[in-house]
Amino acid sequence: MTTGPTARSADRHNPVEIGVALNDDLLIADGAERRSILNHISEVGLGHITVGDHVSFHGGAGFDGMVAATSILAGHDTLQAIIGVYQLALRHPMIAARQLATLSQIAPGRLVLGAGVGGEDRSEVVNAGVDPATRGRRLDEALSVLRRLATGEPIDHDGEFFTLRTARILPPPTPRVPIVIGGSGDVAVRRTADHGDGWMGIFCSARRFGETVEKIRAAAAERSREVSWFGLSMWVGLGRDDTAARRLLGERMQSLYSLPPEKFRHVTAAGTPETVAAALEPYLTAGARHLTLVVASESVHEGIEMAGEVRSLLNARTTCPEGSAR
Repeated sequence: MTTGPTARSADRHNPVEIGVALNDDLLIADGAERRSILNHISEVGLGHITVGDHVSFHGGAGFDGMVAATSILAGHDTLQAIIGVYQLALRHPMIAARQLATLSQIAPGRLVLGAGVGGEDRSEVVNAGVDPATRGRRLDEALSVLRRLATGEPIDHDGEFFTLRTARILPPPTPRVPIVIGGSGDVAVRRTADHGDGWMGIFCSARRFGETVEKIRAAAAERSREVSWFGLSMWVGLGRDDTAARRLLGERMQSLYSLPPEKFRHVTAAGTPETVAAALEPYLTAGARHLTLVVASESVHEGIEMAGEVRSLLNARTTCPEGSAR
């Protein structure tokens, strides 16, 4: 397997796949408006929608990632849904495997499952019946079971958290649903190399993103596995001038995280589509090929329109011949 700068240089000239993250804007009772949003996303060339997943976060907020993905896959014929990330440690893997198989029947090849340990709200974990201290081990075991169930063959399993006898899920997902691991640090590297088809990062610099990609590739090679899906979710403010975009992003970050926008400045981007595309370009050099823009804008449709412009700008740059003018 080729790694290092040569591999990144080869990746650099492949088109990047870009989508947006939406939750509340899609989880509405107005079916016509929901379809309008989905159609607009597709029309501007965006390929996927990333949805989150929380059982009961910070006092009760949340949305079910599998259900949100279903609303996308059933509402549009070509858009892909990425669950980023699904709190698999809070669910039984047999149930999750059945949900994935059912979704694959209605939308084969259009779902990506991101899996991680989730947020830092301990009450969410405890109230779901899980000891927070065991969450990582529980996730690892669930990932192992999911991959075995995806074959469609009966399995027996005796683990720390789950026991299965002649467990089987039919029909198996065809093609198999890719599993990408969320998180950071050595644990995410090891978990991706052991169980994942890819890795998705958030709140990291381009340098750190590239270092993590190289570590994952090396660790996977040691296990005689190949990991090729590398994605990034980034909060972006999009507006027709940089000042307005920075204000929009700052207001959203302050509201969600109760921290000053300066805390996130080096791992977010804000401005016109040209400004945001320039901020994202180093991540492409670092190996990112699946980008999710978590957009703060004046309206959902304005954000979609400008995210499409970011996509066009980045793909023009990635396909630009070496040494030619940009």
